[in-house]
This record gives sequence, C-alpha cells and structure tokens, in this order.
Amino acid sequence: MHFKLIFTFVQDNKTDAVMDEARKHGATGATVINSARGEGLKSPKTFFGLNLETQRDVILFLVEEHICRDILESIAKVGEFDSKPGTGIAFQIDVEDAVGIAHQVEKLREVLEEEL
Repeated sequence: MHFKLIFTFVQDNKTDAVMDEARKHGATGATVINSARGEGLKSPKTFFGLNLETQRDVILFLVEEHICRDILESIAKVGEFDSKPGTGIAFQIDVEDAVGIAHQVEKLREVLEEEL
C-alpha cells in the first residue's frame, strides 16, 4: 500500500466535524495537535497585545493514496476552507514508508475494496 499524509489546519471549533467527515470517507484515525497559531493575508487582530484570533488545531491523517483526494475534498467542504477566508487549509504529501499501522491495514483493505 502507498500512503499519503494529509495535514489539516482548522479552527478548533471545527475539529470534530472535520474528523467525523474524514472517517466517513475512509480515514482510520488521526493525530490532533491543539493550540496552533496561523496567519494569512491579514495580520491577526489584537486588543492591548492579546490575540483575538481563534485557536487552530493541526490534524494529521495517514491515509491510503486511492482515498486521499476524496477525504481532502470532503474535509475542505466541512471546514469551509474555500468559502470563508481564514478558516483553514489542508494539503497532502507522499509518505515513503510507515510503521506502526499493521493493525489498520486490514481495515484499509476493506475500505479500498468498497471504493474500487
């Protein structure tokens, strides 16, 4: 199997919805890193030196390459990445090798058989 890693940077109030959507499309798990901070085209708003921007979460999905694009598009829709500026981004990179996922490979095979 060939894997891809989806990096998702999302507002913390949308983390659960994004994870649920990814699972619906075949993701078998995720790693969430809380309290990330990001900056887009506009500088963050401050009030007496305090940041008023919402916190972000970083969600990492290791997925099989055949279902990656479907997951990427579905989480972008739920996260409203393209419809509202500053809501988040997601991208994928190739993974050359991975260990520690042997218990998930059987589930991934089932998902692939359904998808293909």
